[in-house]
Amino acid sequence: MAFLADGTGDHQGLAIVLFTVFVSVTLAITAWAGRRRTSSEEFFAGGRLFTPAENGFAIAGDYMSAASFLGISGLIALFGYDGLLYSVGFFVAWLIVLMLVAELVRNVGRYTLADVLSARMRHRPVRIAAGTASVTVSILYLVAQMVGAGSLVGLLLGGTGSARTWTVIGVGALMVVYVSFGGMRATTWIQIVKTVLLMGGTVALTVMVLVKFHGNVDWLLRSAVTGSGQGDAFLAPGLKYGASGTSRLDFISLGLALVLGTAGLPHILSRFYTVPTARSARRSVVWAIGLIGAFYLMTIVLGFGAAAMVGSDTVRTSNEAGNTAVPLLAEALGGGSGTTGGAVLFAVVGSVAFATILAVVAGITLASSASVAHDLYATVRRRPRHAARRDAGNPGGHMEEDEVRVARFAAVGIGAVAIALSLLAQDQNIAFLVGLAFAVAASANLPSLLYSLFWRRFTTKGAVWSIYGGLVPALTLVVLSPVTSGQADSLFPGVDFHVFPLENPGLVSIPLGFFAGWLGTVLTREPADEAAFAETEVRSLTGAGAV
Repeated sequence: MAFLADGTGDHQGLAIVLFTVFVSVTLAITAWAGRRRTSSEEFFAGGRLFTPAENGFAIAGDYMSAASFLGISGLIALFGYDGLLYSVGFFVAWLIVLMLVAELVRNVGRYTLADVLSARMRHRPVRIAAGTASVTVSILYLVAQMVGAGSLVGLLLGGTGSARTWTVIGVGALMVVYVSFGGMRATTWIQIVKTVLLMGGTVALTVMVLVKFHGNVDWLLRSAVTGSGQGDAFLAPGLKYGASGTSRLDFISLGLALVLGTAGLPHILSRFYTVPTARSARRSVVWAIGLIGAFYLMTIVLGFGAAAMVGSDTVRTSNEAGNTAVPLLAEALGGGSGTTGGAVLFAVVGSVAFATILAVVAGITLASSASVAHDLYATVRRRPRHAARRDAGNPGGHMEEDEVRVARFAAVGIGAVAIALSLLAQDQNIAFLVGLAFAVAASANLPSLLYSLFWRRFTTKGAVWSIYGGLVPALTLVVLSPVTSGQADSLFPGVDFHVFPLENPGLVSIPLGFFAGWLGTVLTREPADEAAFAETEVRSLTGAGAV
């Protein structure tokens, strides 16, 4: 990236000004939100006062992360057709959320996934398992966002390692401030502002690419083929996932993870509790699907536009994983390196991407800190009668204050862990890292959620086995995969202890999660609580008794 350093001086100042403006606005939102009463409902669910449109924009803001804006476009710029899998998988996943999850989760739960599971199970084991899985998924997702921040600012400042390191630390510090002082209300409005900025920037870039090629998509694709250096293989499947039988299985594994993982993401599930009714939750998802679908269609144009106008080799030289394809495309559209237009457009796009990262990490951190406080702390550290009072909907003032206080401290700890891990993963593609988080969510959270909502015989042991039966294999397979060791782009390239050939564990770990839930249920001597299931079923379908 040394050759980029000479061209970055013109836009460093402007980008820093834009970064500062966005951070100032979001801190002002946080200060405004922090003045409100900090009850647990206000802190974790924003008082449940958001409209479907507001929540839909916030859901889209939570979901359209750095992986979407930077990572997917970069993969398309490097691998063409195979990069499209991410766009398709990320979008199709919302059909599952709309049809199976949104309304039911809103009716049954209160703040977290564990609320849904414990509605008909013994609280203590289920809450500990679900809280552990939720925090794990959230940290993996946070790592991807912080890697994106490091790549972006590394490009802006000439690729210095210290700049990337301090950027990661700064993003971690900001997300702690957002969550600790603003809670869900501040996080939601930051997401809304971010969505408007991201959609506006993406639309502008897409229009500029299409105008550049006079609206001729065929010309765009042919130019992308030329710029890729791969010939016609660039537009055919197999460039990344077709070299061998193993890579084809990796393709299937990734697809399963992306399609099934969204419905198990803690920060997405928590958004359904910020609206007053299940109908509002469903309408929120409809809003989100419209925004997300339009966005992913535009990332395809941006990816091929980067290959056509910047060139795959240039993108790869700037960042091996392709995370800087969109900023480089913006610079090219503005006139190229060293031009005023290129500097301005690069700075604007870099600022939008930075806003995207800050907003997403705030939402993820809030969801994970809620799991720590509401599920883990409240279950492990409190006496059973307190837990029973809380789950009955009578939390009490002191309990609410304790949960909010613990959530704020948890945000600090989660931020520290995410910072440390992201510094190890600086050379990984962020869309790929998010794929790992989706695989863990689909393996640990989704099976237990679906079983709990739809299987009458499901038991507490089945829920616990399902969560750990997906979580432990997923994490173990990642550690034993080429992601961790054995390749030049592994986390630890100097050693080789990988024995699992696939980079994404979803093909194995997702079925294991479902199987473990079934096995734990059929082997337990404890019968399922038929009355609790009937009550949960009525509540999930009608909303009777929902918080």
